[in-house]
Amino acid sequence: MDGSDTPPGKGLARSPGALAGIKVVDLTRVLGGPYCTMILSDHGADVIKIEPPQGDEVRDWGPPFHEEDASYFIGVNRNKRSLGLDLSKDEGKAVLLRLLDGADVLIENFKPGSMEKWGIGYAEVLSKRFPGLIHCRISGFGGDGPLGGLPGYDAILQAMTGLMSINGDASTGPLRMGTAIVDMGTGLYSAVAILMALHERKSSGLGQYLDMTLYDCGMSLLHPQAPNFFLNGKRPAGTGNPHPNLVPYDKYPTKTVEIFIASGNNGQFRKLCEIIGKPHLADDARFANNGARNENRVALTLELAEAFKQHDGNELSMKLIRNGVPAGPVLPVDQATAAPHSAHREMVTELGWYKGLGTPIKLSRTPGGTRRPPPRFNEHGAEVLKQHGYSDAEVEAMVASGVVHPKRRL
Repeated sequence: MDGSDTPPGKGLARSPGALAGIKVVDLTRVLGGPYCTMILSDHGADVIKIEPPQGDEVRDWGPPFHEEDASYFIGVNRNKRSLGLDLSKDEGKAVLLRLLDGADVLIENFKPGSMEKWGIGYAEVLSKRFPGLIHCRISGFGGDGPLGGLPGYDAILQAMTGLMSINGDASTGPLRMGTAIVDMGTGLYSAVAILMALHERKSSGLGQYLDMTLYDCGMSLLHPQAPNFFLNGKRPAGTGNPHPNLVPYDKYPTKTVEIFIASGNNGQFRKLCEIIGKPHLADDARFANNGARNENRVALTLELAEAFKQHDGNELSMKLIRNGVPAGPVLPVDQATAAPHSAHREMVTELGWYKGLGTPIKLSRTPGGTRRPPPRFNEHGAEVLKQHGYSDAEVEAMVASGVVHPKRRL
């Protein structure tokens, strides 16, 4: 979709995209892989989503639903074409191989060893048949090592990588983060890895295998807790809203709404004290620098909380941030997505019935965005197959034999 045929909507693609011409065969399900391929498809990659006969299971992860598809599926699958294909059948694997002819990327999240067991592993088959193919595998722990081959789930990886231990506070104990940070982080890292491999291929002419795991990606997010531990040897613990290194860096009540303050240096702290009418706090020896404020965070928190109670939170936070003190109101999802700046940044996208979060990647010459709503199961099956040389009769025969599934097998 380019500017000449853009229908009414919000956050829509206005160019073919930076990845126009890149073909991605997507065998992933659930979240990490689909999130990765949505990033690619937002920016012009042709993503063919191959679903097993039962479909991507998150189509059922609702309510809410649009027709038969859950919001969980809708949120990460726009701009893709769907083909329902049974890869357990030899004919299904043959279709996959035909689709891989001319493909740039194959991404899958099967259990490590599955593709090899099916006779279509990267090292033995795909790299030889398609030397330019980039094969990205997303798994829980990788294929070897003490935990190799085990399945991965976001909450379990949050627990095992230490992320849960640094969330929450003493009253809650380790606490799962409310968003699937490991799955989505792995999707982001995988998109970066794919783009790196595409860039390297320009000089080598060769694809490569990308071994992406939830375990590695989850652990990579332990900042600053891991660096703190490596330096001081003290086990990090959940501190709730307060920052382990910076003070004041916390949520505070006001006369109207809660606000968050993230003061990172002495200048910001002094300006904060002036704006709230407590300039003497900046000259108090207990709060003279960040180290001292850290040692006396309880006393400082009491002083600030008392001062903030006199202010309207929305007005105060805007006055603070406009004067160089990082601050903002604590908004619920409905208010955040409806905020004027969200509209200005096109962070809510709409096309027909579809409404979702817009792409955060803003490119000046080749802007991405929504091109088509998330697909119904096998919505583009016949289209994709014919595009790859199958006749109407061959498509009908594959439907009759159960290789291609027009409807989900429930």
